[in-house]
Amino acid sequence: MRVLQQAVIGFALLVGFLPLAFSQTFPSDAGPFQLETIAEGLEHPWSLAFLPDGSALVTERPGRLRIIQNSSLATKAIHGVPQVAAAGQGGLFDVILHPDFASNNTLFLSYAHDSSEGMTTRVARAVLDNNELKTLKVIFEALPRSNGTRHFGGRMAFDSSGYLYIAVGDRGEKDRAQDTRDDAGGVHRITIDGEPAPGNPGLGSSAIRDTFYTWGNRNIQGMTVHPQTGEIWTHEHGPRGGDEVNILYAGTNYGWPEITYGIGYSGLPITSDTHKEGMAQPLHYWDPSIAPSGMALYSGELFPQWQGDVFVGALKLRKLVRLGTNENDKVIAEEDLLLDLNERIRDVRFGPDGALWLLSDARQGKLYRMAPTQ
Repeated sequence: MRVLQQAVIGFALLVGFLPLAFSQTFPSDAGPFQLETIAEGLEHPWSLAFLPDGSALVTERPGRLRIIQNSSLATKAIHGVPQVAAAGQGGLFDVILHPDFASNNTLFLSYAHDSSEGMTTRVARAVLDNNELKTLKVIFEALPRSNGTRHFGGRMAFDSSGYLYIAVGDRGEKDRAQDTRDDAGGVHRITIDGEPAPGNPGLGSSAIRDTFYTWGNRNIQGMTVHPQTGEIWTHEHGPRGGDEVNILYAGTNYGWPEITYGIGYSGLPITSDTHKEGMAQPLHYWDPSIAPSGMALYSGELFPQWQGDVFVGALKLRKLVRLGTNENDKVIAEEDLLLDLNERIRDVRFGPDGALWLLSDARQGKLYRMAPTQ
């Protein structure tokens, strides 16, 4: 409770005394809301994490970790970030705090890494000490590496048991997502030391790598924890159509590329199948593709009418999507928000102040806060 109180007080400081550079009102089915600019000048920001003292961390895809304190983006980046491969879709991806960050200052970074054997997705653990990362250790590396610069995945989440979930894309080689002896195209579950989590479906099997939790995933760039059930919700990019929202269940095959609601970029079918025995159906899918990125389940009091709704950013269609769900986790409503903003929404987070926070993906990207109109 003390950590939560500190966070709320800190964010009151973060947004309460900010002379807004930009504030605009937008419509929604629940009434108008206000979008406030909190920070500008972020180079392709990718992920946002809230610290207990009210400050916030932001990753920039070229390889910088930035901090926002007292309503201001610090000029100097945090020192000690591992070297990243900022090529194609590669770069610095997610930042996530250890469940006991308030006592150990430990955080985790996902990023693209390059070597003579090719590129891959890595995760490193480090301690944040003032403006520096210390005792950095790589705890996960997806193998085998490959030469492509697409579909790294990179989103992460902790479950209630303290296990870390890591999304790895199919690396642009779709058949890898069905090969459970290849780390690409799935979600991995590990301990904070990088060991396979107890209960993983591949433990004791030579046919499934022991860190796998799910497979048949094309390129997950949205991951969040349901505040009531503790389930891990994700969304992933389809090709031309077929973006999906899913709930992760251990040992589940989500079908890519054996089943899909999308078609290839050439316009030709990938498969004629949308269903196949032993492969999961999505909770929701988009056709045409919206290119989803970032994900939050809303559980705050600022927007009581949005309790339990899912918010997803869209890169291609430049909007924020609200999905209304019922008690059975069925999507029963869909609403497009921020159409007039016309920005690529890279990340969506539910903040400790009860607001929704967004990152826009651009050379001069921004951090926004969504709150009710005064």
